[in-house]
Amino acid sequence: MHVRGLRKRFAGVVAVDAVDIDLARGEICAIVGPDGAGKTTLLRMLCGVLMPDAGEAIVAGADVVHDPERVKAVIGYMPQRFSLYDDLSMLENLRFYADIYGVPPSEQSARAQRLLEEFDLAPFAGRLARQLSGGMKQKLALAATLIQQPQLLFLDEPTAGVDPVSRRQFWRILYALNRRGITIIVSTPYMDEAERATTVALMHRGRIVAFADPTAIKAAVPGQVVEIAVADRARAARVLRGLAQVRSLEFFGEALHALVPSAAEAVPALTEALHAAGIADAQLRAIPPSLEDAFVARLSEGAS
Repeated sequence: MHVRGLRKRFAGVVAVDAVDIDLARGEICAIVGPDGAGKTTLLRMLCGVLMPDAGEAIVAGADVVHDPERVKAVIGYMPQRFSLYDDLSMLENLRFYADIYGVPPSEQSARAQRLLEEFDLAPFAGRLARQLSGGMKQKLALAATLIQQPQLLFLDEPTAGVDPVSRRQFWRILYALNRRGITIIVSTPYMDEAERATTVALMHRGRIVAFADPTAIKAAVPGQVVEIAVADRARAARVLRGLAQVRSLEFFGEALHALVPSAAEAVPALTEALHAAGIADAQLRAIPPSLEDAFVARLSEGAS
């Protein structure tokens, strides 16, 4: 996939701004960013569903701008709200989508049955879609996306609102598809899911601020990360923000993460500042940066 200068504006607001992407066949690319970052708009343009205002995109050898129908014929696209029909069974839903995608009638039942078996859904083939759990609905939606046997798969936040166990099962399915040669591009708000990808695109305000494998993105963090475990995080944050050693400070779960030039030098200084403010229970240690740390660092660089 080759993308250059892709841009989209809605009512004066730039949703996607000059995006460049080069992705090799057989990759799993995770597009990560908060709500409003432009992930859905970018995917819809790459799928030929939405025309860009500027730029070019070649997807699976097809030109998105000049030949979007050719793109649609070789990809699978699973939007955030995939429309399963509640009054149809699993098998009936798959046959319906097979018909929409132009699968020959002689192949529809065999393909549907094979996908149900592959996703461990065969015992529930006759169950109505409205009776399915969230995880089962997501697997069925993915199966419907695959019914036309696409070369490249686009998934827009497929595990949003799904329980952690179902998320892990879903990613095992994606790995199996990828081993069969299917290129996968998935948007997600979850940094732990991005760690599973071969390539990560960190997206913010319509722009891609980092594009590399997860290890390289974390290695590029300009400094080291200090984790501060403390009971009163809000008070500790007020003390630490503004210290010369602290480039950025964020809440991470039950702790704080501070980006510093050198953990060996910063830990004593941060500890002393907390003690001087009457905070004696803080525990500080250097930790490897996470993708979320890398994202925050990139945004801090852009703001400085």
